[in-house]
Amino acid sequence: MRIPLSWLREYVDLPAGETGRDVQAKLVSAGLEVETVEQLGAGLKGPLVVGRVLAIETLEGFKKPIRYCQVDVGQANGSGEPQNIICGATNFAVGDKVVVSLPGAVLPGGFAISARKTYGKVSEGMICSAAELDMADDHSGIIVLPPEYEVGTDAIELLELVDEVLDIAVTPDRGYCLSLRGVAREAATAYGLPLRDPALLDVPTPNAHGYPVTVSDRIGCDRFTARTVTGLDPEAHSPIWLQRRLQKAGMRPVSLAVDVTNYVMLELGQPLHAYDRSRLSGSIGVRRAEPGEKLTTLDGTKRVLDAEDLVITDDNGPIGLAGVMGGANTEIADAQADPETGAVRGTTDVVIEAAHFDPVSIARTARRHKLSSEASRRFERGVDPEAASAAAQRTVDLLVLLAGGTAEAGVTEIVAPSAPHTITLAADHPDRVAGLAYGRETVVRRLQQVGCDVYGADTLTVTVPSWRPDLRDPNDLAEEVIRLEGYENLPSTLPQPPAGRGLTERQRLHRRVGRALAGAGYTEVLNYPFIGDEVLDQLGLAADDPRRDAVRLVNPLSDAEPALRTTLLPGLLAALRRNDGRGAHDLALFETGLVFRATGDEPAALSLPVDHRPSDEEIAALNAALPSQPRRAAVVLTGAREQAGWWGKGTPASWADAVEAGRTVARAAGVELIVRQDQQDPWHPGRCAALLALVDGQEILVGNAGELHPRVTKALGLPERTCAMEIELDRLEQAAPGPVQAPHVSSFPVATQDVALVVDASVAAADVEAALRSGAGELLESLRLFDVFTGEQLGEGKKSLAYSLRFRAPDRTLTAEEASAAREAAVAAAVTRTGAVLRGA
Repeated sequence: MRIPLSWLREYVDLPAGETGRDVQAKLVSAGLEVETVEQLGAGLKGPLVVGRVLAIETLEGFKKPIRYCQVDVGQANGSGEPQNIICGATNFAVGDKVVVSLPGAVLPGGFAISARKTYGKVSEGMICSAAELDMADDHSGIIVLPPEYEVGTDAIELLELVDEVLDIAVTPDRGYCLSLRGVAREAATAYGLPLRDPALLDVPTPNAHGYPVTVSDRIGCDRFTARTVTGLDPEAHSPIWLQRRLQKAGMRPVSLAVDVTNYVMLELGQPLHAYDRSRLSGSIGVRRAEPGEKLTTLDGTKRVLDAEDLVITDDNGPIGLAGVMGGANTEIADAQADPETGAVRGTTDVVIEAAHFDPVSIARTARRHKLSSEASRRFERGVDPEAASAAAQRTVDLLVLLAGGTAEAGVTEIVAPSAPHTITLAADHPDRVAGLAYGRETVVRRLQQVGCDVYGADTLTVTVPSWRPDLRDPNDLAEEVIRLEGYENLPSTLPQPPAGRGLTERQRLHRRVGRALAGAGYTEVLNYPFIGDEVLDQLGLAADDPRRDAVRLVNPLSDAEPALRTTLLPGLLAALRRNDGRGAHDLALFETGLVFRATGDEPAALSLPVDHRPSDEEIAALNAALPSQPRRAAVVLTGAREQAGWWGKGTPASWADAVEAGRTVARAAGVELIVRQDQQDPWHPGRCAALLALVDGQEILVGNAGELHPRVTKALGLPERTCAMEIELDRLEQAAPGPVQAPHVSSFPVATQDVALVVDASVAAADVEAALRSGAGELLESLRLFDVFTGEQLGEGKKSLAYSLRFRAPDRTLTAEEASAAREAAVAAAVTRTGAVLRGA
């Protein structure tokens, strides 16, 4: 909402020296979001005067019309002689009054005016357009003034070019501030000054002689006021002061009747509509639209109406979308001269509508038709229903004054029965909310400044004003007291946390995993936790895959992603694709976070109360309705894992790197993974590993790693051979032996023994490793698979696995015999458990 400071001063006697910045600070302190203060006419310097065109000579030989004008500016130029001015506009004629900037003037933007030779003539100034004076964006022609203004009059004052405009971002709960009346009330309160309420008008009582109106839907429209003005002069134009106020407020002047309704809407906050009475057929009605009805609105768009749309009708059907936009079939006609008689025709009789509509209905209609208007913005946020009669009266008064019309005695007013909203409030409730002792007198005074009627001593009975529909309960009233007393006066008190609380073990694991993956060269990314069915199809998940049982959102941010993620991979792969498309081809990304897995057994969620704190049982029931939310870690990688250079060849990322990422995460949890071959979507069936951990002696699946299936990489637009790993941290935490123990570093030397075993190709390397570990005993420090070999010399269906075993004792140097004995025990266990044969034996 744009608020010209000069207009605001009509309702509040602000101190003479108060600037827009000062008013901004006061209103911000009162809780309004004043975004900017625009300085109109900054740098503007005269002489800028009213001139009368005496003669016009059209210069020939140029690509565009050029006119050499003589303009009378009176004594403004010091000589009384006409000014000779070059002008390219053609929308004025001899005898018209125009705005002239004389040499020495400076226009907005630092544009200095001087006499100069152009088009073969000397131009002694400039005839100005609205855009050149920063009044509007209209470059189509110069300003033509009404004939009553005297030549030589100061145009800076006449056009009110110097002003300050406050641009206020009105929040949804402060709809009353979408008017000068509402902002003036806040300014008066902030300065402690009286308010001249523009809605305090003498309004005639309703009678049976007004224009006939029928309201069929009293819920959608609880108040409808109609007034009629006849005998309007179709040639009457909006005066300059009215046009300038509309322009400063961000609206374009259209015609007198329309400008007056817009002016009153800005002044009082009540949207109005003017109908050409000659175009109305029968009585005005308010009802819901019939399915399939059509209406052409004032913007020229033909709209198909919905059964929930509230419409204004006459005997021929809809004539407007209630509270949103009027229909083209009853709009005010522009004045036009009859080509035969020369008589001017136009709208002479108008019916003024000032109504109050249901905010929800108007909001839905505006969104349904994608038609947000100044009227709908106000109705959505709440309009004062008691202001309708005053707004209609103000409109009638202005039309009578400015267009020479006559107000008919008939007054139509339909009002649905209602009672003012009353709230019971403990006098010390604002004190308890704010943590300050305001006292009863302060509470009562502040609520009265808001417009409330307050009665009572320790318990206050507060009647809320009609223009504040947002005040519904005691906390709303407490907020008003705190706001007007100043948020900046609230003390800053730091909470006192109880001693001894720190991170949970789950949080510590989460951080350790992040540090471990970052240390391994992965870059962390954060993705939105939303997915859609399309990406699950692209991942190749089967129809019965549990990851398809996603929790659907009631109001998703995007229709393409209406569900909460069941896996971290879609977001990570999208980030990888986006970065690869921007030229980063060597990528290793990771993310840790929650996934959401519904079991179908969750009870329905409770509706929690808002008037008191929920009980522990209610909170527990609400938590029980939530889906399972396991915490996971995932990585994706593509391109080179090690860069090539002068030092040698690089190493491309492979499924083994994805498996190693899983081991890195497990080590951070203090868990040794068991890796087995697996087939799991979306991984390649021959390059997919199952990551297992021991929990209470049982192997449980904690994740998968490997290379993605080629169909998946193609469907998602990923680089070939893209790899991924996903692991569940909660299950790793279950498998962890407890707090991570610092390793003991022995000072005695290590004894290394290598062993190569031939096994069937179907035997998993993890099984051989487990057998070697169990047979080697306590002296085994570490074991590493360093070579896998297949060939004809081994025989078909056989493979050779070469391991490096490191033995060390904590208290002595091992002898060669001890190391060899431990190696032989390890081999014996592998032979027994896996059928291995010592290679070369």
